[in-house]
Amino acid sequence: MSLSGSVWLIIVAAFMAANGPFVNQRWGLLGPVASAGKPLFARLAELVVLYFMVGGLALLLERRAGQIAPQGWEFYAITGPLFLTLAFPGFVYRYLLRRHG
Repeated sequence: MSLSGSVWLIIVAAFMAANGPFVNQRWGLLGPVASAGKPLFARLAELVVLYFMVGGLALLLERRAGQIAPQGWEFYAITGPLFLTLAFPGFVYRYLLRRHG
């Protein structure tokens, strides 16, 4: 896979993973359906787990492309809020859209 393709794969995977907890009623995205709905803290916990899973995928693709760049606290200070920004459409869909009917 080309470097450009890897970058786009990570961006799409991050967008899907960031919105997954908000558009899905299953525990862990693949587990059993939550009967009374998932509370916000469970969705946020899933968001943290998915952040690290997407980071692992990015690390794997970076390792395949060549040498892994060192990542300090600045890397996580940027990618964490970026992941939360990508989760905004799912949050709006789940909590802010008014349902008529």
